[in-house]
Amino acid sequence: MATRRVTFRLYPRKSTERKLHYARKAHCELYNAALSHRKTQYKRLGVSIGYLDQQNSLPEFKAALPEYAQFGSHTLQATLKRVDFAFQRFFKGLARYPKFKPKRTYRGWAYPDAAGWQARTDGKHGHLELRDLGLNIRMRGQARTWGKPTTCTIFWNGRNWYASITVRCAPTRETGRGSVGLDFGCKTAIVPSQGEPIEAPQFQAEVEEKRLYRGLRRKRRPNKRQGIQASRRWKKQQARIRKVRRKVARQRHDWSHQVAAQIVRRNSLVATERLNVQGMTRKGKGKGKRPKARLNRSMLDVGIGMTRDRIRYKVEEAGGVYLEASTQQLKPTQRCASCWELTPKALDERTHCCQSCGHLEGRDRNAAQVMLAWARGAGRASSDAELPSATPCGSMAQLGAKKRRKPLAQRSG
Repeated sequence: MATRRVTFRLYPRKSTERKLHYARKAHCELYNAALSHRKTQYKRLGVSIGYLDQQNSLPEFKAALPEYAQFGSHTLQATLKRVDFAFQRFFKGLARYPKFKPKRTYRGWAYPDAAGWQARTDGKHGHLELRDLGLNIRMRGQARTWGKPTTCTIFWNGRNWYASITVRCAPTRETGRGSVGLDFGCKTAIVPSQGEPIEAPQFQAEVEEKRLYRGLRRKRRPNKRQGIQASRRWKKQQARIRKVRRKVARQRHDWSHQVAAQIVRRNSLVATERLNVQGMTRKGKGKGKRPKARLNRSMLDVGIGMTRDRIRYKVEEAGGVYLEASTQQLKPTQRCASCWELTPKALDERTHCCQSCGHLEGRDRNAAQVMLAWARGAGRASSDAELPSATPCGSMAQLGAKKRRKPLAQRSG
């Protein structure tokens, strides 16, 4: 059994929508209250408040504020869990210190179990019942595979309401008997080991987005330090830009799903390289800041990480094999797919010409063929000693262990 997420769009009535916005703002106030509780207790008393402390104080909180009595305990606990998750990410160094959430941008709340809600559907359209709010909302959407609903998240994207439901199911997918190696890029999105390359998507809505951004420059933007408020024309232009950006996001998600399904439909073995997309798209510094920003934009437009993740889970659904090669050890852009020798190349050299066997191939195509050969096991037994270490200088732990072993070796000698 696997867990899959299905998103349905909700179509509430006006009275129902007012209740949904009321619940959204109530959960926002609870989030900010829990955050304030943690901050004040630590600053004034030096006491660290955890999730269990705030969860145990929920009955007193609901007794002091009767408007929260209608909300289920589980959904309020889920909001407190969000605060705890934000602090855990801060302590691990993965995010900044948690901030207070404005009601205008707070998205929604979650039902962590089956209590308090019910999805009356077989996977295609239906109704959503929120028992704690006494609402029955029509929803539209279709799941590829339906099963047992487990959790539900209600969120507002600034224009429409959605319900994101996780389902325990047994997904199935058809696949071929082929095998392919994939090399991801910016100009050419995916270059397979054989077959036609997949070009990067070009959405017409992106041209419209750039045109709207140029029109935004001639309108008065807000400035909090100088006390300047945004003009109505600026707000209307921002609303148009948000609408176009949502359209581009939907088109990019659809393109990613279509490409992943096309690859998995033909191949049951997929090999690619392990990429740190977050590190690759990190902001540049100094004089190279603007070129790095353009490079980051081109990589994010292709959606390398998103497409790679979808190929992985679709292959696993079909019962195939998905492998990622270590780029630092395998060096697919420098290694020859024919003789397995290394040929150093600069970034602007787009053709691979092996100095040992004379193999001539496109750089990206050769890299995809190297990853496919690695996945099949070809060249592994004969070239394990040739593969360089990911950290040739050794880590600090390895260096300390080496220093501790040195006196022992001298004593034994």
